[in-house]
Amino acid sequence: MNHRIARLIFGFGVGLFVAVLAYRWAVDPAPRAQRELEESAVAASRGLLTETLAIGALEIVDPLAPDRKVGKTYVYRAGDAWEVSGYYRRDDNDLWHPYLVKLDASLALQHLKIADSSLLDRDNEAAILEVLP
Repeated sequence: MNHRIARLIFGFGVGLFVAVLAYRWAVDPAPRAQRELEESAVAASRGLLTETLAIGALEIVDPLAPDRKVGKTYVYRAGDAWEVSGYYRRDDNDLWHPYLVKLDASLALQHLKIADSSLLDRDNEAAILEVLP
C-alpha cells in the first residue's frame, strides 16, 4: 500500500514539474522577440537585395520563404549585425543565384555577395557589392 501512495505522489510531482516547465516555456517572450528581430532582418535584406541589384522583379528564397529544393537559407546574428543568406532568380528560365547580405545593427546594408555571372560588370561599381562568377 505504501508503494502505491509513493508512486502516486511521485507521479503527481513529476507531472506538476513538467506542467510548470511547459507553462514557463509557452509564455516566455524571448523567443518571440528574437523571431521578430530575425523577420525584420530578412525583410530588410529582401528590399536591399532588390534595390541594390535593380534588375527588375526577383523571385527570392530566404528564411521567411524557404524552399529546400533550392537550398538551405539562414539568418544569423553576428554580434549586433545580421547575416542573411538565400537565393534569387529573375524568372523561371533563370538559374538560382545564391546571395549573402550583411546588415549592421540598424539593418543598413554593409556588404552584398552574390554569385551571378551576368552581373560581373557591376563588381567594381560599389564597395558593398561583391559578384562571384
